[in-house]
Amino acid sequence: MTEKEQLDTLEEWLKLHKGLIFKVVRAYTVTDHDDLFQEIIIQVWRSIPGFRQEASVTTWLYRIALNTAIKWTKKEKKYAGAETLDNIQHLLQESRTPIDERLTWLYGEIYKLDEIDRSVALLLLEGFSYKEMSAMLGISESNVGVKINRIKKQLIAKSKNYDTHGI
Repeated sequence: MTEKEQLDTLEEWLKLHKGLIFKVVRAYTVTDHDDLFQEIIIQVWRSIPGFRQEASVTTWLYRIALNTAIKWTKKEKKYAGAETLDNIQHLLQESRTPIDERLTWLYGEIYKLDEIDRSVALLLLEGFSYKEMSAMLGISESNVGVKINRIKKQLIAKSKNYDTHGI
């Protein structure tokens, strides 16, 4: 694969799927959003030549984003990459659409979950099946179901104390 083909692929995937990457970033970091986002994009860039289409692009991108975010949180250090993304910088900008306060609250609560539960919550929000989540996370489908039920109960209980002012 040429560098041009790799860049074209990255641009196409970012146009279609950058929202899911932002969801992972928001769930795994309170600050340093840009740093984690760029780290994920660099990992996607490096992995494009190895993409064998055994999974959907969405599933594959989620796996890279989740694994990178988990490693990022464990390292707790900023990445100073040697590679530049100047050619696609316009694609890396988050939409400036106003964010619903309830979504901010939800992502704040998802951020508080442990790594696996955080991943399950994000994948559930994206509409992945239990089978797909199981394959991505390396846990059984029944374990996915148990985790989803616990997460829902936990979020419902916390939401009863939430109002539109974030109390």
